[in-house]
Amino acid sequence: MVEKLERMRPYGPAEFEALLVRYVERMPLGMTYPQVVERVCGMIETPPVHGHCELVVDATGVGAPVVEMLRAEGPACDISSVTITGGEKESGGAGYGGGHYNVPKRDLIASVQLALERGELRIAKGLRERESLVEELVDVRKTARESGRDRVGAERAGEHDDLVIALALACWKGRRPVKVNSFGKVRLF
Repeated sequence: MVEKLERMRPYGPAEFEALLVRYVERMPLGMTYPQVVERVCGMIETPPVHGHCELVVDATGVGAPVVEMLRAEGPACDISSVTITGGEKESGGAGYGGGHYNVPKRDLIASVQLALERGELRIAKGLRERESLVEELVDVRKTARESGRDRVGAERAGEHDDLVIALALACWKGRRPVKVNSFGKVRLF
């Protein structure tokens, strides 16, 4: 869960300040899609998240049915689905398939790199999966393939990058302008 911090200005839209990683959870292997949906909806229903969040979901491959199941549950938040591509440019948006985007993986990873380089991404201490997330961040690499296309992901065989992808989805969406919520300062993803 990533909290977006914005500075309110007397005139004009709020100004982006930082993304704060407040919660990290890796779903256990073997968890069914209905169990995943139940867990995610349970997190969304807790204060202060309830009614003040946006859910960004990986809709690539088997993620599409999970997105549909989440939408059917009708959680108290907007849902944006993202198909991760190997393409060159982003497409989609709110008017495109009800909040569906196609985003190159390199752009998602770049959103994390940019936030880290600018000191805008802060990971709370004491998180249960903090070490795993940091290890995945360190292991992500961009390598050129013989085909001329770049591969972005975990460098070592058998390593995961699912926490990095989840963080990248939140960072990518979090850096975009959003509607001001009732707090006027914070938006959770």
